[in-house]
This record gives sequence, C-alpha cells and structure tokens, in this order.
Amino acid sequence: MLEVTGLTKRFRNNLALDNVNFTLERGEVHALLGENGAGKSTLINMIAGTFGWNSGSYRLKGQNISGLTPQKARDIGIASVFQEFSLVPDLTVLENLFLGREDSKGGFLRRRQMRETAARLFDDLGFHVPLDDKVALLSRAQKQMVEIAKALRTSPDVLILDEPTASLTDGEAEKLFAAMARLKAKGVGIIYVSHRMSEIRNLSDRVTVLRGGKLIGTVRTAEISDEGLIEMMVGRPVEQLFPTIHYNPGAVRLEVSGLNTADGTVVDASIVARAGEVVGLAGLVGCGRSELCRAVFGLDAISAGSVRLAGKTVDKPTPHGMLADNLCYFPADRGAEGLALIRPVRENTTMSSLDLPSMSAGPVLKFWSEKDTIAKPLADLALRPMAPERPVMAFSGGNQQKVMLARGLMKSFDVYLFDEPTVGIDVGAKADVYNLIKSLVEGGACVIVSTSELPELINLASRIYVMHEGRVVAEVGSEEKSEARILSHYFGGHA
Repeated sequence: MLEVTGLTKRFRNNLALDNVNFTLERGEVHALLGENGAGKSTLINMIAGTFGWNSGSYRLKGQNISGLTPQKARDIGIASVFQEFSLVPDLTVLENLFLGREDSKGGFLRRRQMRETAARLFDDLGFHVPLDDKVALLSRAQKQMVEIAKALRTSPDVLILDEPTASLTDGEAEKLFAAMARLKAKGVGIIYVSHRMSEIRNLSDRVTVLRGGKLIGTVRTAEISDEGLIEMMVGRPVEQLFPTIHYNPGAVRLEVSGLNTADGTVVDASIVARAGEVVGLAGLVGCGRSELCRAVFGLDAISAGSVRLAGKTVDKPTPHGMLADNLCYFPADRGAEGLALIRPVRENTTMSSLDLPSMSAGPVLKFWSEKDTIAKPLADLALRPMAPERPVMAFSGGNQQKVMLARGLMKSFDVYLFDEPTVGIDVGAKADVYNLIKSLVEGGACVIVSTSELPELINLASRIYVMHEGRVVAEVGSEEKSEARILSHYFGGHA
C-alpha cells in the first residue's frame, strides 16, 4: 500500500533521517520503534505531509507522490494522530471533528447531519465525549479520544497512530484496539508508534527499528523477542532496565493529612514521605493521584486538610512558594503545563532558577552564564541533539521530557514530585529517568512518583499508596510489593 525508499531529511546541519526504507501492507499494523530522537517522528511527519524530503521516493497504492502537504495527504487517504494534539481549544468537540471538512449544502452547515455522524463515530469507538463541550475543558484522555475520532472520520486507507494510548485508561485503550482490529479487517494499513512493548507485541505484524536516523531493520513481530527489539533500539543488550536503589529513610520531608480539594477530586487523603526514599502513588487514571500532586504544589485549591513540608505547615501552597521551600513538581502533561514550547531549551531549563546567584545579580539576569550553567543537567539526561538554543517544540517528545526534568537539576531540592515521568519515553530514555531518580534518592532527596506503569512502582518505590476515587485506600510496604497485591486495591477493595 505504501512504500518509501531512501528517504533523507536534513534540518540545517542536522541529518534527521538517513536513507530510510519503509513499507506498509494493506491490512497490517506496522510498528515503528526507536529511542527518542531516532527519527520516528521525522518519518511519520514526512509520510503525513507535514514537511518534505531532501531525497528519496514515495509511492502510495502504486502511484508516485511528490509535493505532499497535510491537505493532500488527507485527500489521498492518509490520516494521523500525533502525540501532541492539534485541536483548537476554543472550538467545541463537534467543530473540531469537522474543521476544514465541514458538511454543508448551498453554503449552509448541515449541523444535524454532522452531529449524527459524530455521535455514530463515538458510539462505534465506545468513547464518551460531550459534542458541545469546548476542547479546552476536556481532560487529556478525552482530547486523545477526539483526535482519534477526527482521524477515523475520513475513512483513511493509511492511519498513523503516535503513542495513542499514552493518555487512555486500560478500558479506553481496549476500545481503541478493537477499532484497530476492525480497520485492519477492512484493509486499512496502520503505522503504530509506541514505547510499550506489550502493545507492540499484541498489535503489530511487523516492526521497523530506527536508531540515530538510520534504518536498523524490519522484522516480523512473532519472530523476535522483546530483548531482541530492545537491543536493536539501543545498540547493546539491556540486561537490567531498573537500577538497584539503596534507600535510607530519614526525616519526614512531606506530610499530607486529611487533604480535600475544592473540586472534590481528592478526599481525605493522607501520605507521609521521608528523605532517602521513593514513595509511589498508584491507581487507575482519574483516581486522584495526579490531583493530589497538583494540590500539594499549589495548582489546585485545597478545601480542607494540611500540608507540612520539612515539619512546617504550609497554610496555602503556591507554586512559587513551594519551589522556594525546595519542593519541585513535574506535571504529567509537559506540552500544556511543563514547557514553553516556542522558547529555547536554555530558557525552559533555567526558568524556575533565575533567583540563583549563578543566574542573576539582583534584577539583572546573567544571560551570558546560562549556557554553562545548564550544560551539566542536560548532559546528565543525555539530551539529543545537544542544541540549547533550539525551540523545545523542535525536539521529540522524549527529549522534551528531558528538558523539563533538567529544570529540577538546576539546584538541589528536598522533595521531588514526578507525575507520569516516563509517558511517551522510549526504553533507553526511561533508564535515564530511573537512574536520575536513583541519584536523587541516594543523594538524600525525598521522591514521590505518581504513575500508571505498575512495573515502575514495584521496581522503584520503597512504599506505595494506592488511590481510588480520590481516597488513599491502602499503603503497601516493601515486603508486600507485587502486582496482585497492588491491583487488589485498585477498585477500592482491601486485600
């Protein structure tokens, strides 16, 4: 169905894609795998017409394609769902679904027909999103559903899915997988980008691995092990993904007692976290763990309860105040809340540390010293490419995550709150993040990790709090950690 040969793409002096071949057969799921910065995003953006290529050929259904644009790609049957959303926040769900392809007759919109089409599409997918709500008011998971529905509305021949389950619950992801199976049966070719080995294993027919902008190989999924795929990705055997962390619990750094948020997403929650340990927050998406982190940092209003930091009660947490009191927070949605995407890496890395003596003298910013100050944090997280003056939006999702994390290394914090720290990150980058957590904890910091990835909690955390419907329903100690033990509390039950 689709065949690209010798595709090469340069961005100024950076060779992003080097002589890559890729084919997609009718009715197959072809996974695209590689570390962040490997060239996956460049390849799918070229296939989707976002930008052209410097050399190579492109054939779709036997026809040579040139001068491709996003509009032309849609017209010839290519639809894409990218990791970073392309929705208009001030328009409704219905308006976003039909934006640029409105159903009209005689110059007038056929709103009833559009509504019926949209409702039928969401019913087929099993998604529930109010059609008249503005996109700005939706949760990240709901926005992901709208993106998927928008792509499928055009009945594409080729569907590109870039980390489509990163914001979905397990139940929502299963509905997406069922929809993919129906599309596959109809002959739609699907390019699937994911860092989740279980998804690649269960969904894909073939896997193409990229590394450093080069094609490493294409293999049948059933004919290679997970370890073999990881070795193709990183160029070396990965014997141990999770590091051994030496915990040394000390003084209580953060104590939350009976906390309630004003919007009711957190109810009577209490946790304790000490220096020298990793405390995990577990639970299904929407259980309240992310909201608890936001409330502690001062992003969501607290209606009752208390927050104590290093033994001192914080009457009304604010982000500025918590940073000043040595608590650092990394949000789950880096694009919307963690980064200024149009600004360079340098500014994003230093933006919360401008009061450091190395960065300023009174009201004067020492901009000449910024580059030297950020060099070590970016090197420790292996940013690729090492281009601190490039806008953050020009980097892959995983490298954007590294820029956000580098901000927390600009100075020593006592408490670190990580919310979904490895969302959209490849295996190699995950290892970098895990080693960062290890170095912080063994250096005496208190680390709290909220994640939907259960293996991360089991391998990183010394203690785990499980949340359900805004409440802390269980605390699991180091001797009790197991998937069965933790999962038994996910729906509010007590083991």
